[in-house]
Amino acid sequence: MNEFVLSCCSTADLSAGHFERRDIHYICFHYTLDGKAYADDLGKSIPFGRFYQAMADGAETQTSQVNAEEYIAYFTEFLEQGKDILHVTLSSGISGSCNSANIAREELQEKYPDRKIYIVDSLGASSGYGLLMDKLADLRDAGQSIDAVRDWALENRLRAQHWFFSTDLTFYIKGGRVSKVSGWFGTVLNICPLLNVDYQGKLIPRSKLRGKNAVIKEIVARMEQYAENGTEYSGKCFISNSACEADARAVADLVEAKFPKLDGKVLINSIGTTIGSHTGPGTVALFFWGEERKD
Repeated sequence: MNEFVLSCCSTADLSAGHFERRDIHYICFHYTLDGKAYADDLGKSIPFGRFYQAMADGAETQTSQVNAEEYIAYFTEFLEQGKDILHVTLSSGISGSCNSANIAREELQEKYPDRKIYIVDSLGASSGYGLLMDKLADLRDAGQSIDAVRDWALENRLRAQHWFFSTDLTFYIKGGRVSKVSGWFGTVLNICPLLNVDYQGKLIPRSKLRGKNAVIKEIVARMEQYAENGTEYSGKCFISNSACEADARAVADLVEAKFPKLDGKVLINSIGTTIGSHTGPGTVALFFWGEERKD
């Protein structure tokens, strides 16, 4: 039995099976689809394909983070079992969930003074956040203490590289990430923006490529540029996608060809309903260990 609970949010965008196999606990964000509320429960309530088709058909979505009261109830279950907790949150650069978790920690620490409750801001999102969680599970399983695992997360979280592209600007325009004028020209000219998550955990546009083939090549070129040891990279690689698995597979095939020393095959996941509510269908994200993200 593990001496501490390793925990995160559903927005780490790993599959339910992956969470279970790695003994990583998670708490669900929330979203609404055409006014009806659901838990972001890894596609259990609404399968991802159905969710993204609804968005493509014009359904309205809204998201809400986990609040302090929910965190208190979630953490209390573990604390009453006499377990310490290391909880890693979705990036504070895109969500206030980290603040809610810290409010809960402060309240619970008074009630359970003998327990350790650590909150770490992942400064990441989607399966890049999941890549960090997977590594922390490795460290825990190797027998490292909760303090050692927490310290490793703080020291290395910015080495989790996050790169995204989208072939559909509709929801980037709708969410204000791309202006209507730029979005119109981008759509007409078949422009696919390439973005990454920066050192503050914020999603930042980096370049614009014309056509899907060009952006697929460029995102893998960024991996060649930033991955630990370049094409000799021997770590894991995760990809997440929003209803465009063929595009994700094209990226994975290129990565596997260019990085022969990968730790296993590229793992392809779905972008969950919280992050997917903002990207819409057509987004592919690539995650790997590499250079520390800096300004």
